[in-house]
Amino acid sequence: MKIHFDDDLPLVDDLQNLFLNNTPLLDVRAPVEFSQGAFYFSQNYPLINDDERHEIGIRYKNKGQDEAINLAAELIDDETKEQRTSDWVDFITTHPEGVLYCFRGGMRSKISQQWIYEKTGIKYPRVQGGYKALRRFLIDNSQRLIEDTSFVLLGGSTGSGKTRLLKHVPQSLDLEGLANHRGSAFGANASPQPTQINFENTMAVQQLKHEQAGVNSLLLEDEGRNIGGIHLPVELYEKMQTSPILLLKIATEERLETSMQEYAIDMLEDFQKHYGEEKGFSYFRKALLDSLDRIQKRLGGERHMALRKLAVASLDAHEKTGSPESHASWVSSLLLDYYDPMYSYQLDKKKDRIIFTGNQQEVLAFYQSEYVNS
Repeated sequence: MKIHFDDDLPLVDDLQNLFLNNTPLLDVRAPVEFSQGAFYFSQNYPLINDDERHEIGIRYKNKGQDEAINLAAELIDDETKEQRTSDWVDFITTHPEGVLYCFRGGMRSKISQQWIYEKTGIKYPRVQGGYKALRRFLIDNSQRLIEDTSFVLLGGSTGSGKTRLLKHVPQSLDLEGLANHRGSAFGANASPQPTQINFENTMAVQQLKHEQAGVNSLLLEDEGRNIGGIHLPVELYEKMQTSPILLLKIATEERLETSMQEYAIDMLEDFQKHYGEEKGFSYFRKALLDSLDRIQKRLGGERHMALRKLAVASLDAHEKTGSPESHASWVSSLLLDYYDPMYSYQLDKKKDRIIFTGNQQEVLAFYQSEYVNS
């Protein structure tokens, strides 16, 4: 397959503006590459699929680039080429302001550009350096911004509504939202967590946008090293260990109400939205009991068995009546007898960093006066 490239096909090297503007990205890498790491505003329409990539890679390693291109010509017939090019044209029609990329900005993205040009006359730009350059740019800038940004942590016992408060603060970074996980043994959602790379990419883009807006202090929830299966970047976690803490103090009744909303109402709604009403309840039941089982060692065998029995009875009643009220007994016990003592122990080690304590309105007002309006 001889490919004659137009010398005037455009390159884009302003990576920062691609991210700041949420520029639509046409990812022409193989699906396996896309699944390992990409960007939340990218879509994958590959030049070659996973099997083709594997075969071409072997040929390239053994016989060089020309022979690899010849194999690609054998694998991608006219019909396949037409279908893949048509997918790109559909993307371009919807996103004329976008750009395309492959892994390094080399042969695959050049071929994609050329085929698009031949079919449409459109000189669609490609990213210089491809995905590798985009990823490196985000890593470098995220590390820089972690160093340059001051962080204030939002602490509080389980059910204090920390995530809800963060939503009222534009100068914040919702790490649990980015990780698609509520940060506890009961924090899993029906939809999977992002890959570690995708979490880091999205976090870095948000950091860049805060910098563009002139924000130099961010409010974060006081997290552990891991959020579900996602781990925080080492530089961020280490800096969080020396950052000041604003502590939410919320009445037990309100915390129980919030926990009931999250564990018994929101969690079920999430699973039923994802799987349908009947299957959704079944998955909800499994997720809830699995969460209890994950903390069996920390609960102790006897307490775990008692809580699990309560939870099973509550789930049975919930399924029969449609009312979540039956969950109050085990949620209350979990909150007061398990989470509260554990959090008190953890907080005692951080007490010298607590600079303000109050309810949601008071903490929000303090943060805005000290870190936003100053």
